[in-house]
Amino acid sequence: MAKAWAGEKLVCVNRKARFEYEILDTLEGGLVLRGTEVKSLRAGQASITEGFAVITGGEAWLVDCQIQPYAFGNLNNHEPRRKRKILLHKGEIAKLTGKIKERGLSLIPLKIYFKNGMAKIELGLGRGKKIHDKRETIKNRDALREAQRETRARVK
Repeated sequence: MAKAWAGEKLVCVNRKARFEYEILDTLEGGLVLRGTEVKSLRAGQASITEGFAVITGGEAWLVDCQIQPYAFGNLNNHEPRRKRKILLHKGEIAKLTGKIKERGLSLIPLKIYFKNGMAKIELGLGRGKKIHDKRETIKNRDALREAQRETRARVK
C-alpha cells in the first residue's frame, strides 16, 4: 500500500532572485540527492541564494546551492556545495539551451520543496535587472506598502 504524502512542503525560497532578475518563465524539476541531503532538506537546512543552474552535456546541474550536512550523519555525510543533477525532460533541456544561448538568459533556482515526498526545485528563466529597474521595483514596493497602511488606518 502506498504511503499518503501531504501535498507540498516548502524548504527554502530564493527571495533575492525576483529582485535581481526579471523572471520570464518557470519550470519544475526533480533533484537527485543523497540520503543525508534529503534528511537535511526535511529539517530546512538549505540555502539557494547564491546558486544557479547550468546545462552541460545535455543535463541540467544545480551549482553553488548549499545543503548543510545532516546533524546526525556519520562519515558518509554529503559535501554541502556539491553539484546536484536536476531531472528535466530532453525537450525542456533543449528549449532551455536554445533560450540561454540565444538571448543571454540565466537559470535561477527560485525554491526547493517536497511534492508528494519527492524533492523538487522550481527554476526561473530570467534576465538580470539593471540598476534603474531595481530602483523602480523598490519604488513600486514602497508605494504598495504605503497604500496598504492607509487602508488599514481607514478600517480602524
